[in-house]
Amino acid sequence: MRISTEILISGGGVAGLTAAAAFGSAGFEVICVDPSPPVTSAEAEGADLRTTAFLQPSVKVLQEAGLWSRLLPYAAPLQIMRIIDAGGVDPVPRVIKEFDASEISDLPFGWNLPNWLLRREMVARLAELPNVRFLPGLATTRLLTREAEALVTLSDGQKIAAKLLIAADGRDSPMREALGISVKTTRYGQKAVVFALRHPIPHHNVSTEIHRSGGPFTLVPLPDRDGSPCSAVVWMETGPEAQRLAALPVAEFEAAANLRSCGILGELHLASPRSLWPIISQVADRMSGERTALLAEAAHVLPPIGAQGLNMSLADLACLLDLAQADRAGLGSPAMLDAYHRSRHLDVTARVTGIDALNRASMMQGQGLRDLRAGALNAAYSLAPLRKTLMKAGLGLRNAD
Repeated sequence: MRISTEILISGGGVAGLTAAAAFGSAGFEVICVDPSPPVTSAEAEGADLRTTAFLQPSVKVLQEAGLWSRLLPYAAPLQIMRIIDAGGVDPVPRVIKEFDASEISDLPFGWNLPNWLLRREMVARLAELPNVRFLPGLATTRLLTREAEALVTLSDGQKIAAKLLIAADGRDSPMREALGISVKTTRYGQKAVVFALRHPIPHHNVSTEIHRSGGPFTLVPLPDRDGSPCSAVVWMETGPEAQRLAALPVAEFEAAANLRSCGILGELHLASPRSLWPIISQVADRMSGERTALLAEAAHVLPPIGAQGLNMSLADLACLLDLAQADRAGLGSPAMLDAYHRSRHLDVTARVTGIDALNRASMMQGQGLRDLRAGALNAAYSLAPLRKTLMKAGLGLRNAD
């Protein structure tokens, strides 16, 4: 059986679902497939308990996709980014700096939401769009590209012919591999322990990164849960240490988390299961191939620092959508896909390089190196023009006035 469509999206994660909603809302005929049905409840087995912070520039994409009005009621605003260096002899704060969004904008830096909830709302949005078909439980297994189309075989034997294939199928993208596009991968020997916490002191919409060694301990605001302030946590450590932490009994884990958090939000209590995620950086040599655009982790992966990951993916999507709308007749053409690669690849490479440097700084073990890190943080914050430039750069804003 052969089906024709304008756009086929391989991958139904957050990036793929957003792409389906965005292109569908723009009037394109879209089919989105993913081998696993999305888990849309926090309590369900396999739920993605991580959170995503959507930075300011991403909101426009979500609005145009018809998603933002669905997501905003559940979002926790991120007004202040606080960085704490606790790299002294004792695990206590020695440098605390706060970057306030009000210095550069009337809006927060971004808004934080649980990933399982994003999937729930995105699937519901796709159901509203008659020109979008979401087919969970089906994988893309083979790819044959021609000058006029991409012909993709699904795991049930169906063949789909598309003018444009969007590969949003993850860091091990089978569609990228089928095109023969290489990647450069950096492994840090780190893992992240991801979980949610309740705490007595309100977070006041402040996202906090605490640096000591092994990687940052990041607390990101969530909406209150059962009347208690709540935060999502990404705790990056060396692989063996992260595995040890994830396996600790709850009381011992909470004690370790309280020590690592420097007590800034009071006594912490675990509010979710713990999950482990490997930390790598990865960049594809090209963002596109014949009739195919690489999107999100199929094109780039980076450590969870500065909320760059999915926001880079939405910048990919915004660029691709603009090009598609500017010349619908040229959808998936070499000219369109070359323009996409040229527009995105340099920015992606620069951001991955920058986050790589920040991650290596956060991993520093020696006391002398940790002292240098604290001094650099203090200097960067103390110069107002530099502080504002860093904040705008983190948001992806080109204007650094």
